[in-house]
Amino acid sequence: MMTNPAGRVTQGQFSFLPDLSDAEISMQVEYGLNKGYAWSVEYTDDPHPRNTYWEMYGMPMFDLKDAAGVLQEVNACRATFPNCYVRLMAFDSTRGFESIAMSFIVNRPANEPGFGLVRQEVEGRTIRYTVHSYATDKPETQRY
Repeated sequence: MMTNPAGRVTQGQFSFLPDLSDAEISMQVEYGLNKGYAWSVEYTDDPHPRNTYWEMYGMPMFDLKDAAGVLQEVNACRATFPNCYVRLMAFDSTRGFESIAMSFIVNRPANEPGFGLVRQEVEGRTIRYTVHSYATDKPETQRY
């Protein structure tokens, strides 16, 4: 049984759902703002599951209290990097340290090449597997 028939990158919340509209993104941001979360926008052209540190677009929005301002940053990032993955991350600092409370993708490239499983035989009969991103077969500026 295939659980991801579209072959889309599944990271963060809402990954198996259709792409969120701007109105739905605003509702999620508003929910986070009501909880006291601070938002940031990040982008990458290598969405490997172990690539957790994406490039930050602008500064984190610690003092922003309006969902429209966050969506404005998202749209600016989409316009600057239209062929990259863009995600929103919400940070919760209520416990004295910052931890990620919400994270979801808000922009995807038109073509998502996906990942492959690479088998490696090592000493003895030991077999190791690793995940290979097809996007990294090309240089950074030519991936999408």
